Amino acid sequence: MKNSFDRPVATTVALKKVVPAIPQYLQAHYWWAYVHPRAVHVFERQWLVNLILWGNYKRLCNALLQEYGHQLPGRTLQIACAYGDLTPRLAACVAPGGMLEIVDILPIQLENLSGKLAAAAPVRMHCMDSAALSFADAAFDRALLFFLLHEQPQAVREKTLAEALRVVRPGGTLTIVDYAPPSRLNPLRYFWKPVLDRLEPFAHDLFSEEVAAWLPRDGRSVMVSKQRFFGGMYQMLTLQVVDGAGE
Repeated sequence: MKNSFDRPVATTVALKKVVPAIPQYLQAHYWWAYVHPRAVHVFERQWLVNLILWGNYKRLCNALLQEYGHQLPGRTLQIACAYGDLTPRLAACVAPGGMLEIVDILPIQLENLSGKLAAAAPVRMHCMDSAALSFADAAFDRALLFFLLHEQPQAVREKTLAEALRVVRPGGTLTIVDYAPPSRLNPLRYFWKPVLDRLEPFAHDLFSEEVAAWLPRDGRSVMVSKQRFFGGMYQMLTLQVVDGAGE
């Protein structure tokens, strides 16, 4: 199947590759949120994205940008598009000569993102599977996974993490923002988990396990920072890629 998303949109450069098949789990469980053509018209609303995260969307985005020092030199990879204004804000932080590259497996999501970017934004988009990235090893200075892991079954999640670490250079970072095991004192621990179990069947993994459980065992990364938000319900982790890992 030819990639229909093969034309420059805004400042993006979409690669002319074969569109990867949409994974079965995505079709089965997330057709309503991402795959259906009308999904973007429903969910691309800043207030709704914030509501889904219990009013924490802006706070989490701000924390991420602060972690980056509001400056993104070199090449930055965002793995999977996100509803809301995070990507335009990231693009505004790209340093002169730098580039923000976005991968998503769904052309409809890339099309939606293109409409949110400024005409001169230093951004390239690629239709690509997060579990099988086509980039060379150590191609990026940093990579970002923003609320993606909880939407993937364990086997895919492990491949996504391995691929994200593979394409980041030694000394570079992988930042993960997602759900986390909430504090026992957080009342949403008992209310929100059943909701997620029904709507997002893989999210319960992040309510019961730490991300370290799915990282490669080859020692290619070390944890350099870990923050929790909203009674522990959300987390931001920064991993640094280690030089000579696996040797």
